[in-house]
Amino acid sequence: MNTVAIIPARAGSKGIKNKNIIDFCGKPLLAWSIEQATGSKTVDEVYVSTDGENIADVAEEYGASVIWRPDDISGDTATSESAIIHALGEIERKHSVDLVVLLQATSPLRENDDIDKAVEKFKTEGCDSLFSMAILEDYCLWKEQGQNLQSFTYDYKNRGRRQERVPLFLENGSIYVFKTDVLKRYNNRLGGKIGMYEMPFEHSFEIDSLKDIELCSIFMKKIIAEGKL
Repeated sequence: MNTVAIIPARAGSKGIKNKNIIDFCGKPLLAWSIEQATGSKTVDEVYVSTDGENIADVAEEYGASVIWRPDDISGDTATSESAIIHALGEIERKHSVDLVVLLQATSPLRENDDIDKAVEKFKTEGCDSLFSMAILEDYCLWKEQGQNLQSFTYDYKNRGRRQERVPLFLENGSIYVFKTDVLKRYNNRLGGKIGMYEMPFEHSFEIDSLKDIELCSIFMKKIIAEGKL
C-alpha cells in the first residue's frame, strides 16, 4: 500500500507572520511535522504543499518534496481540502497513491509513533478515513439559542454525576488518514467508515497565536524530555 504524507503550509498568515516556519523549540515549526512523517515506518513519501519560497526551502532542507500551490488556492479563503486535492493530483502524475496521511504543521505535538499507530488502527479496523482525537470527559458546554442560553452537552436541570456523563471526542487536527477514493468521492478528508485515534488532551493544542507558542512549547519540551520524539 503506497502511503504519502501531505503537509499543507501556505505562506500567508494573519495571526503570526511566517507562522509555518517560526522558531519552535529550536526548529522551524514545519520541520517537526516533516521529521515525524519521514521517521514513520508506514509513510513512503512526504510532501509539503506551499506557495512560499521560504517554506519550500525549509521543506527541502528537512527531507520533504515540495508541491507548488497555485494562487487560486493559496489565499485566506482557500480550504485545506483544495490543497490536498491539488497535491494528490500532482503526486498521481508520477505514481498511484492508496493512502494519505494529512498532518497540520500548526499541530506539532505528536509522539514519534503516533503516525504509525494511527495508520495501524486505520488498517486494523478497516476504516476508510480516520482522525486523531482527545476524549473530553466532563465539559459542560452552552450555546446561544436566539436570545437565550441553552446547555449543549448536558442538561443543566438534571446535572447528574460527572461519571455518568457520556464522553465527547475532540477532533484535534493533528493526524488524518484516508483513502484517496474518499477524498475524490466526498471532496473531504473524512467519509465512509470513519475511525478515531486517541491522543492525550494536552497534545491537542495548536499554534494560531503568539500565546499558543509558549503553551505548546511546554508540552513539546515534555515530549522531548520523555524520549517520545
